[in-house]
Amino acid sequence: MTFALAFPAIDPVLVQIGPFAVRWYALAYIAGLVLGWRLALRLSDAAPVPISRDAVDDYLVWATFGVILGGRFGYVFFYKPEYFLDNPGSILTIWQGGMSFHGGLVGVCLAAIWFCRRRGISLFHFADILACVAPIGLFFGRVANFINGELFGRVTDVPWAVVFPHGGPMPRHPSQLYEAALEGLVLFVLVFWVWRRPAWRARPGFTAGVFFLGYGAARITAEFYRQPDAHLGFLYQGATMGQLLCIPMILFGLWLIHRSRRAAADRPDAPPDERTGGQPDAKS
Repeated sequence: MTFALAFPAIDPVLVQIGPFAVRWYALAYIAGLVLGWRLALRLSDAAPVPISRDAVDDYLVWATFGVILGGRFGYVFFYKPEYFLDNPGSILTIWQGGMSFHGGLVGVCLAAIWFCRRRGISLFHFADILACVAPIGLFFGRVANFINGELFGRVTDVPWAVVFPHGGPMPRHPSQLYEAALEGLVLFVLVFWVWRRPAWRARPGFTAGVFFLGYGAARITAEFYRQPDAHLGFLYQGATMGQLLCIPMILFGLWLIHRSRRAAADRPDAPPDERTGGQPDAKS
């Protein structure tokens, strides 16, 4: 007999007053943005180039629109293009679900590029700060996925398997929690550890490159335990859509890391460890 844990009876709607409902998923977005904003304020004080707190405050609005619009249109384009082509009126019905991390990431990146150009801010140094705070939103978002009982894992017999209300009678991997741990907690510790090293922090885009590389590896790993989207299934060589979308992320992360080394070497005032790729200060 296979042992499985019962799915916790948590209502996806936290509070509802008439037609107005506050959902855990919405709170996850709010928590990720607000906590990320507060941390970004602190990191801006230690940035290698001047980035004012006012700029971080203003970017919060840009990031919000980037996450929501990018996440939605990414889902439309990557996951259900045929459906939304036939039902264009459903594109803006975000409250019915359907958001893509990769689309949200593109939205945030485009917003950052535009914002930094308008403000005259170093794009790659600003991206390093965003890379440090992004795992916070990822963590809360995956926990909200678990509460909603969506994006569940594949059938398994591990002792911590869960029977999800929309996943049939078979126990499944709680892959949302795997992703919360890998894409959220582990990735946060990794990028923040990198940021804390002065030699690496001084390389514009290095921390962001580690984020792209780390997220891609974490997501590809977690996808081996996650049930593919029913309307897509397995794609090229048995890979899922999430895994395929992570390949360009990893390549981009490697490019950012390589570029950051060249950018540091081109600075005449850079310390030797920044120019040559030496070990960071062990006391930092």
